[in-house]
Amino acid sequence: MRAPYSPVRSTTRSTAQIAAIACLAAAAATCQPAAQAPGPQGAAPAQLRIEVTHDAALHDGPLTGRLYTVFAPSNDPEPRIAGYNSARQRNGEVPFFSADVEQAAPGDAMVIDAGADGYPYRRLGGLPAGDYWVQAILHVYTEYERADGHTIWAPQDQWEGQRWAFSPGNYFSEARRVRIDPASDDVISFELTGEIPPIEVPADTEWVKRIKIQSEILSEWWGHPMYLGAVVLLPRGFDENPDMRYPLVIEEGHFQLDPVFGFTTEPPSGEALFSQMRREAGGMRESGYEFAQAWMGDDFPRVVAVILQHPTPYFDDSYGLNSANNGPYGDAIHEELIPYIEENFRLIGEPYARVMTGGSTGGWISLAKMLHYPTYYGGTWTYYPDPIDFRRYQLVNIYEDESAFIVPGSVPGAPERMFQRTVEGQPVGSNRQISQLEVAQGSRGRGAGQLDAWHAAYGPTDEDGYPKRLWDLDTGVIDREVAYYMRDNGYDLRHYAEENWSRIGPDLVGKIRIYNPEMDHFYLPYAVYLMEEFLESTTDPYYAGEFIHGAPMKGHGWSPFTNADLVRQMAAHVADNAPEGASTAWMEGR
Repeated sequence: MRAPYSPVRSTTRSTAQIAAIACLAAAAATCQPAAQAPGPQGAAPAQLRIEVTHDAALHDGPLTGRLYTVFAPSNDPEPRIAGYNSARQRNGEVPFFSADVEQAAPGDAMVIDAGADGYPYRRLGGLPAGDYWVQAILHVYTEYERADGHTIWAPQDQWEGQRWAFSPGNYFSEARRVRIDPASDDVISFELTGEIPPIEVPADTEWVKRIKIQSEILSEWWGHPMYLGAVVLLPRGFDENPDMRYPLVIEEGHFQLDPVFGFTTEPPSGEALFSQMRREAGGMRESGYEFAQAWMGDDFPRVVAVILQHPTPYFDDSYGLNSANNGPYGDAIHEELIPYIEENFRLIGEPYARVMTGGSTGGWISLAKMLHYPTYYGGTWTYYPDPIDFRRYQLVNIYEDESAFIVPGSVPGAPERMFQRTVEGQPVGSNRQISQLEVAQGSRGRGAGQLDAWHAAYGPTDEDGYPKRLWDLDTGVIDREVAYYMRDNGYDLRHYAEENWSRIGPDLVGKIRIYNPEMDHFYLPYAVYLMEEFLESTTDPYYAGEFIHGAPMKGHGWSPFTNADLVRQMAAHVADNAPEGASTAWMEGR
């Protein structure tokens, strides 16, 4: 689950922001799309037209991609950044509109008009009239001639984690303060003049190393150079003990350049207080600086910990398995990336000495890889995973429900299905609203949104070569054919485990631990309960694992123990399962 993050935000809201929030609230209350909710956005179709061009001096040739025009209350940060952050937070405070661009030559007008997709206002006509800082940005697409016979256009990740406001090679205009009246017949022109520079990868240190390799497996499938990487955290004494070999701890999750568990040797201002606030809010996780003090200590187990990087053209990570749309990422990770890490960082390289953890998306990845590669790994410590039983795809039963938006049997006017809540149960956003956001972020699953990430990872390929969506993002109607494809190809993890237990169960005994906050912000516990019900029913063999449920009011991000204690548990598990005669000197910190 690609959870929101918190950029610096103003303490005051403009009229446009208040209108946007009112629009979203009205949409949830009336069970209508935001564009149909009452209020200032209920206007006639926009006559306003925004035209964006580029000069040959910027790019001497045609451009294909997704054009975004962002309408922000200020120029700090730049509108493109404010709009992206608002979309990531799903709060609708900074409206944007977007449209596909195909082979736009220098001087050709790329247009945002009444047909453009938007959020939180579905169409440009719904944007309240007023003064805005406006900026255009083109998310440039790459052509892929794939091995499955499809040729598609999609964004190539540039080691930024599929973030359109920050992706190197994207082109943007200057921001201008403009009086906007969507009902007018004004034509407002912008020119793309800037290009986002390459990502600055942090330098290696004594403790942290970064690798990036070209994957032959993925490059052949995509018909384009594709890359895998990792951020590697080394144990104390790594250089001083050249003959020692170490276990591998993998933190699964989203693309990032920072090391695992937030490791940092620099104590930020207020870090200790922030750590305490985290614990009071519902978990035991310590700050990255506090974790580092334990990691570098005399008595801490000596293991190598990594976070894997496997971005795709559809999302900032692949979900770790082979898929019809992402390609053979499971093969590439297990046949190229992990062997490369083990060879270059003196790892033990045996299944008992490879253990995983991860939360949310990383939780799903860690459990999926444990089930699909049961002889490759020694165990998983999985936190609040993305849906692992699709009878509870958050709150949707994709095999029986007709709509992802409407609760079966609900009375007219009842609230629609929610996508996100607070730990008190207060609704934050609905499935209809998140679906509209994903339409605005990109067509054909190319907006790097959460729903489309699942479609790319779990679903079939449509006739046009792009992911076939589980439900219609406009109507919420579920495509049962897609649902059954996802189940029958092993992405409904509870179904996969139950159907294959006689084969995989003997290799999973004692390897599965799942930690489940009962008020997770994204309604993830209900699938976990169904997985627990199945695993606790196993007898031949019994799974012999662990479930711990966090209550009361424990939300997304909760942990029953610190990251340092988690690593200690994982290291002890590796030592306990080491074959007779194998060295465990690394456990003793020598």
